[in-house]
Amino acid sequence: MVDGTVIDFAVLVRGVIIGFSIAAPVGPIGVLCIRRTLTDGRAAGLVSGMGAASADAVYGCVAGFGLTFISTFLVAQQTWLRLIGGGFLLLLGIKTILARSNTEEIAASGRGMAGAYATTFVLTLTNPVTILAFVAIFAGLGLANAAGEYLAAAVLVAGVFAGSAMWWLLLSAGVSLLRERFSPSLMRWVNRISGLVLIGFGVAALVGAVCSMMDVRG
Repeated sequence: MVDGTVIDFAVLVRGVIIGFSIAAPVGPIGVLCIRRTLTDGRAAGLVSGMGAASADAVYGCVAGFGLTFISTFLVAQQTWLRLIGGGFLLLLGIKTILARSNTEEIAASGRGMAGAYATTFVLTLTNPVTILAFVAIFAGLGLANAAGEYLAAAVLVAGVFAGSAMWWLLLSAGVSLLRERFSPSLMRWVNRISGLVLIGFGVAALVGAVCSMMDVRG
């Protein structure tokens, strides 16, 4: 029993490290989380991060439970996923540039929070790099389920979610400390810069998808 507990704890720690490491690199989700924390408050930034953490947990389930048919399908459809994600990022970028600066923290409930969660959840799911990263890491560390060890896989996925959530909690809390120093004019620049960065990520995703389609046809 003790040995099993030790093993489960070790698996949990590995999951936390994996989740934290995959969430930490600053990409479009990080930009969204930072921008929403500055303009809408810490709760909005944290909820945005939880959407990404939930998507990480979904992909963690795919890799941890050895659901190769799902990962194979997602990899095969990565061109379409890039098109969807890229288009979504373009729309978000344009919307962010046009958004009015907000100096008052919005309520931590309602449609605004649901939308913040949903956008980052969808964006993370439509990033084919995420599933490839999980599959590669799990396989490289020998963590993919191959012998029906569903409890260990569940503990691993819980660790992935906890690690990812930990990063978004730290990021939103850290950025919120700077929020009071931002004037409305500076907030407008935050929106403009964030929007341009999101558009850049969107264009990169669309270009990658088009290049992939051309390679297939060639």
